[in-house]
Amino acid sequence: MPVDITAQIAPTARIHPEAVIGPGCRIGEFVVVEQDVSIGAGCVLEPYVMVKRWTTLGERNEISAGTVLGTDPLDKNFSGERSYLRIGSGNKIREHWTVSRGTAPESVTEIGDDNFVMTGGHIAHNAKVGNRTVIASCTLVAGYVEVEDQAFISGGVVVHQFSKIGRLAMIGGNVRVNRDVPPYFLYAAFNVAPVGLNMVGLRRAGFTAEQVRELKRAYKLLYRSGLKLEEALRRIEAECPGEHARHLVAFVRSSKRGICRPAGFGGESAALASI
Repeated sequence: MPVDITAQIAPTARIHPEAVIGPGCRIGEFVVVEQDVSIGAGCVLEPYVMVKRWTTLGERNEISAGTVLGTDPLDKNFSGERSYLRIGSGNKIREHWTVSRGTAPESVTEIGDDNFVMTGGHIAHNAKVGNRTVIASCTLVAGYVEVEDQAFISGGVVVHQFSKIGRLAMIGGNVRVNRDVPPYFLYAAFNVAPVGLNMVGLRRAGFTAEQVRELKRAYKLLYRSGLKLEEALRRIEAECPGEHARHLVAFVRSSKRGICRPAGFGGESAALASI
């Protein structure tokens, strides 16, 4: 039976006969769940939530009023064919969010586990959000963006398409993220710029004093030494042997958009400062 007998469905909700509603779910007034939707055990959908076709939710998700999941992508290239939104377990998505499916046929927008998404924003097509992130109110996450685990994105942030935000990075309010943002650091300014380590996030994540010292050294080499980028990365590899510094170097080396780094830094021209 698609709707488990223990699920509580409000009388005004509209659930497609082919939708799957797991045990212990609570579906509020005027909720709409379309066909080809699967909602895992213990999920709560508040009034006026809409879950559109080809969307999957894991267990224990809490979706607040006015949110629409699985919208058609805001992309002129979208042809109307099947694509997916897949959401993990334990997420809280508060009021008035829209989250789109992928653009290309069979492509996916992904949100992991235990994320806290605050009010009034958008996660676009083919974005990939990891686990235990915080995305604050009025933030816009564009298409093909990747957000690694435990990142914190403050309110009013605009993340440009194809940008990547590293693990445990913290983005200050009203920042424009137009380049890749390396992990573990704190960023501010209108055009995203590094301003130090994300000390609060690192401590909450259980980083040791030695691990923090190593990341401070890596930060100084990357952003305060005046070294060209590749030389800074080689110095980090030589002087900071821990796993987190290795992840930092791998993130920077894999960047396709270029990381945020001041133009002219280390003798580089403005055209080369982001690579």
